[in-house]
Amino acid sequence: MRTFNILPTDKDMRQAIQQKIDNLNKPKGSLGMLEDLAMQISLIQHTFTPTLSHPCHLLLGADHGIEHEGVSVSPRDVTWQQMLNFANGGGGVNLFCRQHGFDLSIIDMGVDHDLSACPQITNRKIAWGTSNFLHAAAMTEEQFNLCIETAVQLVDECKEKECNIICLGEMGIANTSPSSIWMSLFGQIPLEECIGAGAGLNNEGISHKYKVLKAAVDLYLENNRNTPLNAIRYFGGFEMVGAIGAMLRAAELHMVILVDGFIMTACMLAASQLYPNVLDYAVFGHCGDENGHKRLLLLMNAKPILLLGMRLGEGTGALCAYPIIESAIRMINEMNDFDRAHITKYF
Repeated sequence: MRTFNILPTDKDMRQAIQQKIDNLNKPKGSLGMLEDLAMQISLIQHTFTPTLSHPCHLLLGADHGIEHEGVSVSPRDVTWQQMLNFANGGGGVNLFCRQHGFDLSIIDMGVDHDLSACPQITNRKIAWGTSNFLHAAAMTEEQFNLCIETAVQLVDECKEKECNIICLGEMGIANTSPSSIWMSLFGQIPLEECIGAGAGLNNEGISHKYKVLKAAVDLYLENNRNTPLNAIRYFGGFEMVGAIGAMLRAAELHMVILVDGFIMTACMLAASQLYPNVLDYAVFGHCGDENGHKRLLLLMNAKPILLLGMRLGEGTGALCAYPIIESAIRMINEMNDFDRAHITKYF
């Protein structure tokens, strides 16, 4: 795997930024999370006047070999069908990107279907879905490295458009399974507490999913040294490893990273296992309704912006949070301070 140079944000600026925020004509701390977001983005961009430029959304799609074990209520055909739906502009991700002015890219990282005839979908197919990690690693080292390098190129293309805030979404039936395993391994949480209904499993389905994933984890631990890199490669999907690579490259380039629901939060947790400083660049859009998402966020001391009961994926929850981020930037740049407003500072 390539090496990333991810520096922590410059905390030496914190006091001066805080002073600017506190001098805005408002009671101290009265704009709550908006003040926290303004601080974080100012630190990321190393400026007292942060901006949001050409927001981009990368929607990464791929299939998972573990789907063959019946761990999802949805069949894998839904992955490619939804990818075509996104390409035609009919998904939730499409409407929110249109609403908030995001440049949407739809990328086939490993869908088990030929999508090459659709010009709206960028073909970066690593393989026709991952291997079934119930029996062996989901991907080879070569495939893992190709995922990371592909993601780096995708982020670099966004940067060339002068993008400084990037959102990541996913489409991949059964990708809650590797997410749950990463949550368990990285968070040292019992696996049964990390498994939820995904796209709609009933209690019997959840029990079956646990048995399959437990067997897969047992096989992995018997035959592999349990390191973050090994766990990511053994269980991850191409779209998930791609998201990790994109997060790491975006942090390296001092971009704001908008994190979506359970899957993308698991990817950020995995990325932080490799490079802890990546969390300085992460803005968590929402806490979703998937079992375990709240605990995932707590593992990173993350404070989500929204709590809307969402669990769609695609990046939709993060996109919905964007206007709040925009408000934070407007606050620090456009709000008068006490002197310019000729208001007596009373604290």
